[in-house]
Amino acid sequence: MKLKVIFTLAIATIFASGCSTILTDDTHKMNVSTSNGKKIDVEVDGNIQAVPGIVIVEKENKDKILITKDAACTSNTALNKEVETTFFVNLLSGGVLGSSTDYGTAKMWKYQDSVTISCN
Repeated sequence: MKLKVIFTLAIATIFASGCSTILTDDTHKMNVSTSNGKKIDVEVDGNIQAVPGIVIVEKENKDKILITKDAACTSNTALNKEVETTFFVNLLSGGVLGSSTDYGTAKMWKYQDSVTISCN
């Protein structure tokens, strides 16, 4: 009987916690390239990172802008937030409590997996 209670509490805890909160990172990694293959620096979240390569973006409940100062390239590229697929799984299995946890931690959001910056 005691084991059954512990098992039930463990299952309830899993369903009450956010799937995206448990299964995803605080950051999103995206592949950023340039249309001409040129190496440039980009800025996002106040951090300067070199591309082509992987750019790390903090997950937040807002769209972001990838900024480039290279005159030959597009200066601003929009990074639109999208909902993580794990959020929908949690909404179905964990209900309101689990999905609100995902929303509160901002881990329910992600950005494009790849972006190409237009350069001459």
